[in-house]
Amino acid sequence: MLPVVFLVLLFLTDGVSPKKVCSYQDVLDYLNLTFDNSMLQLTRPVVDHTHPTVVELDLILYAILAVIEKTQTFIPFLWATVMWNNEHISWDPAQFCGITHISIPKNLLWRPDLFIYEMTRKDESPQNPHMYLSYDGKITSEEDMNVVSTCKLDVHKFPFDTQRCNISIGSAIHSADEIRILPFSNSSRATQFSRELMKSQGEWEFLQLSITSYNFSYHNRNWEQLIYTFTIKRRPFLHVINFLLPILFFLCLDLASFFISDCRGEKLGFKVTVLLAISVLLLILNDILPCMSNKTPLIATYCIVIFGLMLLSLLETILVTYLMEFDSASLEKRRLKDDCRDKEDKEEKDNTDDSYAAEKRWTRCSCICNVSEGEKEHEVLPLAPEANRSIQSREGHVLLLILKEMKVLQKTINLCLSSRDEGRRPGRWATRINRAFFIFYLTTVSLFLSLIFYEWNS
Repeated sequence: MLPVVFLVLLFLTDGVSPKKVCSYQDVLDYLNLTFDNSMLQLTRPVVDHTHPTVVELDLILYAILAVIEKTQTFIPFLWATVMWNNEHISWDPAQFCGITHISIPKNLLWRPDLFIYEMTRKDESPQNPHMYLSYDGKITSEEDMNVVSTCKLDVHKFPFDTQRCNISIGSAIHSADEIRILPFSNSSRATQFSRELMKSQGEWEFLQLSITSYNFSYHNRNWEQLIYTFTIKRRPFLHVINFLLPILFFLCLDLASFFISDCRGEKLGFKVTVLLAISVLLLILNDILPCMSNKTPLIATYCIVIFGLMLLSLLETILVTYLMEFDSASLEKRRLKDDCRDKEDKEEKDNTDDSYAAEKRWTRCSCICNVSEGEKEHEVLPLAPEANRSIQSREGHVLLLILKEMKVLQKTINLCLSSRDEGRRPGRWATRINRAFFIFYLTTVSLFLSLIFYEWNS
């Protein structure tokens, strides 16, 4: 016992005090932070109720999970930091071994009732159960939020569109006289932090985060909101490869089909097949675009105009095919008529030749018989009228031959004239229509594509 007393006296005489040991529980006991202290949990933590509670808010974009055009939904993953001051809480760090902040459960103290106006679904991400409390009464709460919010999407320039989606944060029951909501970081700093901490963007590219304050009156009370505007741009490469280029390729195939011969049915079948392929792509577009939009999307105009041009090209092919078939039918009828005439002329010629040959044989026989009977003079004189008749028949036959040659010549002239007139009717008109429509089609397609791509890039 004596050595212990001696050591205590020696320690006291040297003037050295023992090192003080502190714990977080000492701070909690000093502040009386318990779950039963309703004064710190139920009411706004101000000494004078006329003093507003200043809430500083900071949002950083971690990832863009999805942007759904069909339901106009924007789903970002955010890191939110909320800071405010509790005027009932403070301590001197020197009395507690230099402790400047502690972590406490969120249910121990009052928290501002902030909510997101555009939120359509409850946040189901894991919540941080603690928050930081500083010695001067400043409280910091940090949370990760998976926000499912509504966003008014403008898909007029899809897939080269830029969207702006708002996250509006305000208090549910406290007006601007009771809670002031201020941004902790400005727009440029929040944009820089978001770009540095961005984990995933997917189809969308993050451009800018702007912060604005908005005040409005409702029921004779002033309310304040803090609006975070996320500017994002779609990466169009996938849609260009899977949608725009195939339609452009089908259009080029339709243009190339003009070099297919119109005499066959392959051209018509080819155009119908290309038109059906465009119809399938239009069904895919219907699943992408939203049901309602303020302006008609340019991609819908792009598809409808190309579909209409290809439909017009199909109708022109049907017209040209009809004219060609009509031309062929007319030529076939004319050919059959000419064959019938040739056959009749041939039969008439054969009949004339047969009668002439019979008459000639009869004349020769009569001459031979007359000479063989003694060439009597009294018998020669009666044959004079018969010889005269044979001479007349020969002259008539020559006239018939001349008439036949004239008919053949007239027929040849008529065929030439008819073939010349034929060039002005169905066949020639089909060729002219096809050529004129090809020039019109090519000009219209070039002007339309130039205009639509200019609108997309403007």
